[in-house]
Amino acid sequence: MATTVTERVLRALNGATPDRIPFVVRLDVWYACHRRAGTMPPEFHNMTLEEVHRALGVGRQRFVVPFRWRLRHVEMMVTFNGDEIFREYEPLVELISGTHDWVRTDQAGETVTCYRTPVGALRTRHNLSQLGVQSGTEPYMEEHFIKEDADYRALEYLWEHAEYVPMYDAVLQEQCRLEGPGFVIPLLPRIPFQQVLLEYLGEVPLFYALYDSPSQVERLLKLLDEQLMDILHHLTEMPVPYVEFPDNLHGLMTNPSLFEKYCLPAYQRYCDVLHHQDKKVGSHTDGDVKPLLRLLKDSGLDVCESFSPSPLTSCTFDEAWNAWQGKPMIWGGIPSPLLEERTDERMLHEYLEHLLATVGQQPIILSVVDMVMGHNSLERIRAIAKRLEQHVLGADEVTFIPP
Repeated sequence: MATTVTERVLRALNGATPDRIPFVVRLDVWYACHRRAGTMPPEFHNMTLEEVHRALGVGRQRFVVPFRWRLRHVEMMVTFNGDEIFREYEPLVELISGTHDWVRTDQAGETVTCYRTPVGALRTRHNLSQLGVQSGTEPYMEEHFIKEDADYRALEYLWEHAEYVPMYDAVLQEQCRLEGPGFVIPLLPRIPFQQVLLEYLGEVPLFYALYDSPSQVERLLKLLDEQLMDILHHLTEMPVPYVEFPDNLHGLMTNPSLFEKYCLPAYQRYCDVLHHQDKKVGSHTDGDVKPLLRLLKDSGLDVCESFSPSPLTSCTFDEAWNAWQGKPMIWGGIPSPLLEERTDERMLHEYLEHLLATVGQQPIILSVVDMVMGHNSLERIRAIAKRLEQHVLGADEVTFIPP
């Protein structure tokens, strides 16, 4: 019977019943927030992030990007608040989800990135407010790659000549480091439609482009699809049990019609490739997926990670649970507002008891979604961990009496 966080997660991913429901969280934002603000609670002073997880009795969920890009024939220049901080020809970068290594996350300001290709230049802009620095949140992408027709060709050139550089050893080393108390999730690029939506055009410009210049959008989607399929075939060399697309799905932006046309067949093909490698496949579904419940069930995905129920979205836990019946499996499920001091703690306990009764012995991985924020109560996380430790699967039910 599984006894560690890693083992419990693996058993749940494989459809088996662990001894207890796995509970893994991301404390990164909470930790960064309190370190930067000088408000770290005395109990956690001088602790590393892993030590805080251990003190709370919760597992650590760790995202790792298993590759880099060598941008052939491209000069990359980055400025921060107008000052140049990086310039290199044919750089090796972690360029994923529209961001990269040089976007500043520790200081308020504007990071501008320019990619000069032989057929034109591309520019992106990320902004981070002082409040964002203090809260530990990520910079916001205010300017996307494509603003005019000529940018399509420059972006196509960048990806046609980019060289995929595996970093699988780094993933395996991190797996060894967190073996037992945590679980490592290798992140892939977003699926093509989500890349174009969130990184290259932005929501409103993409919706216009689908009507005004559909051939350009379709050509870009085809290129990104071919690139991603090539990456997936490379992953045969990475012996991991689970990989994830960081798609940030939201059913109001990627509505059912768009999902059915652009996402559903893509997921099915990608999952087929990865399943032949004995890998489970998930997508980061932290938006409102209520409009997509039926389609996600048919997607081939094994996991909807960071599933964010009401009150974060319009989708209740029960609606997703009843629609999916474990296919895909829910990873997430505990909305962070329940950890706020302004929320009556009884609501958290009632929610958790209902969830446990609903799930029964079926596989699930619980996590605070989308992540633990700086204003969330770690005592409530500790209470969840304690309740789940009492909740032995396959044993008689233990009734929890809230304090």
